[in-house]
Amino acid sequence: MTLKARVRAGRLVVDEPTDLPEGTEIELLALDPGDWLDDTDRAALHKALRESDADVAAGRLVDADEILKELRAS
Repeated sequence: MTLKARVRAGRLVVDEPTDLPEGTEIELLALDPGDWLDDTDRAALHKALRESDADVAAGRLVDADEILKELRAS
């Protein structure tokens, strides 16, 4: 179940009906508009993306259907 809430006067206010029983305790996780990559992970991602672009440019592609067939055969 996903609920949306807003902060008003330092309190989280949920402004939509729920079927939750009275007194139910829930945990809320604030969504980060970005991601959770640190500098090292972001650098690794960018390196992998550059390598992938180079593979595409060089024609080193593998058909996904072939990979799936191999995986299913294993």
